[in-house]
Amino acid sequence: MPRRGEYTRVFPVPSPRPGEREPERIGLRQVIALESNGTKLTFTFDPARFTCRELGEQLADEWVELAAASGSSAATVRSHRSAITSFCEHVDATVPHAGSASLSQAEPDLHHAVTEWIRLLPAKFQAGSRTPASLAGGIRGLISRRIAHPDRPVAGHMSGWVSGALGLRRGQTVELDEFTRADKKALVQAAWADHLAIKARTKRGWELAHSGTDPAEGGWHDPANLLWAIAHQDGEGTCEEIIQQLPTWHRLPSTLRDLLPGEVQPRVGKRFLVRFLVRQLYLNNLDLQSYRILLMAATGRSAEEVTTLTENAIEFGPRSVLIDFEKGRAQAQTRQTFSIPQAAPTAMLHPSRPRLDAAELVRSLIELSRPLAERAGTDPVPLFLRATLHNHILRIAPFHGAQDGANFASWLQAHSVCVEGPADIRRLRKSGKVEKAIAFKGRVSDIADDHSEEVFRGHYAHGTTLRVISGNVITAAQSRWFKQALEGPVVLSKDAERSLDEPGSADALGLTRDEIDDLRSGQLDMGVSNCKDPFTSPFGRPGQLCPVAPTRCLECRNAFVLPSNLPQLLLFADHLAQLQLRLSPQHFHALWGQSRININEAIKARTDAEITEARRQIAAEGLSLQLPLAAHVEFDA
Repeated sequence: MPRRGEYTRVFPVPSPRPGEREPERIGLRQVIALESNGTKLTFTFDPARFTCRELGEQLADEWVELAAASGSSAATVRSHRSAITSFCEHVDATVPHAGSASLSQAEPDLHHAVTEWIRLLPAKFQAGSRTPASLAGGIRGLISRRIAHPDRPVAGHMSGWVSGALGLRRGQTVELDEFTRADKKALVQAAWADHLAIKARTKRGWELAHSGTDPAEGGWHDPANLLWAIAHQDGEGTCEEIIQQLPTWHRLPSTLRDLLPGEVQPRVGKRFLVRFLVRQLYLNNLDLQSYRILLMAATGRSAEEVTTLTENAIEFGPRSVLIDFEKGRAQAQTRQTFSIPQAAPTAMLHPSRPRLDAAELVRSLIELSRPLAERAGTDPVPLFLRATLHNHILRIAPFHGAQDGANFASWLQAHSVCVEGPADIRRLRKSGKVEKAIAFKGRVSDIADDHSEEVFRGHYAHGTTLRVISGNVITAAQSRWFKQALEGPVVLSKDAERSLDEPGSADALGLTRDEIDDLRSGQLDMGVSNCKDPFTSPFGRPGQLCPVAPTRCLECRNAFVLPSNLPQLLLFADHLAQLQLRLSPQHFHALWGQSRININEAIKARTDAEITEARRQIAAEGLSLQLPLAAHVEFDA
């Protein structure tokens, strides 16, 4: 079986001998590519379509050689061809004497042509599209490859353009949200139920096939004989022979017609019957959708990583399984161990929930895929291998996640599973990332253990669940901080100060008799307020003298504002009013907004007579705001 990403050059050209120029190639350029589902695609490009034929030939030669040398994906091959087509169309339409356009000639000026093409590209696509940058990058990559070849001259200023900035943004993508926990649970439960049904179905099918015999001897009307033929005859024409040997649908015995549920049209009845028989022995695309869901949920890996696994990537241990994952796009390989859950003391015939055991799932897939791999002569055994009936011929191919009628959306419909949002399997990977983020309490270094932290921030850190969890964490932290630091001071009137000697008053305020005596004697006076314990400040370490007094006393739960503090309060309020004129509203609010609110409330608690008397005292005694030197430096800055 061909490998994924295998390419064949259709126009091999021998390398020139020293001193000789490379021979020119004419005609169509072709690249034969295999997609991930095993489908062979032929990409062609005809330079003769364009007036700038020579330019098209030069770019197409680089395209063919790049695909053959690097094993580019089919999407990359297609994108490069689109880029060449778009650029050649632009040259034909805008460059004078386009027929003589060539990378090896200074005239006409292709440097101006390519920069102008890049400038106009975004207008042809939707805002934020990533296609313009992809096309421009493709052309620059091909020209850069030609510049690096010693026998392929590139004239003009192309070398400088290749080494400079592309001039286009990469565009934007709309990131997918993860599945809700309820949706993920429904997906896993449906996939697990299908896994059990698949095992039971194939077990019955193989038991029946082993009990049958060659239908040429035992008869073509026995399902066991037909299954025997499908299982033991390696020729591609087995299924076609069965269809030819069976009578018309109406003349088929009931033992065969009853295998298909519901009404079946006679003209397709025999084909549906053979397809049903094949499904009793081998996996199809919809079956593999279930295993993809289960393996992604069990390992937390992406769809690409689990569907490309082979038997050689699996290593079973006594209590664990070691799996080598390969991420083709990132060209990265990672190894991860999954423990095998201990068996329950009493076996359960009907477990209450699915067992997401990676080892069990991998064993099941190897067991189910091995007959197909042996039939196709594939080694090592791919875990995701399917059988399909195409034109009455049994074909064996890798899993195709986007196959029409057997994709993820079709699987959801077949299993009556409804999910919120788009039916995209990539959301399951993001669900696993969110769960890991919760488990590791947001530590990105632990969450992004199978890719870079930049990839996590760009593709996974936006999920709804993660935002909700982050919001809860932030809210809890803010609430705790407000409770400890922003409860504000206790403002005592003259009557309240006199009542401190009454039984129960001190307990209500959380003060001891010694603290009350210290308050009245002025030993705890911090200027704008009194502090019952400056060594337990919420703004400093335990046992440390408060580092922010007195500028933050109005935001501290330890502060008690007595009537004797009113002059300093008025001076501090005037100072904040002047400071507000010097700072931007946003800056002032962030630094002193809470202090201003609290000091205004403390002043409002005083009578007009008290405020007037405090103002007279300030003027008569020449009082000034008592702030430490560090605070004056902060204000003056």
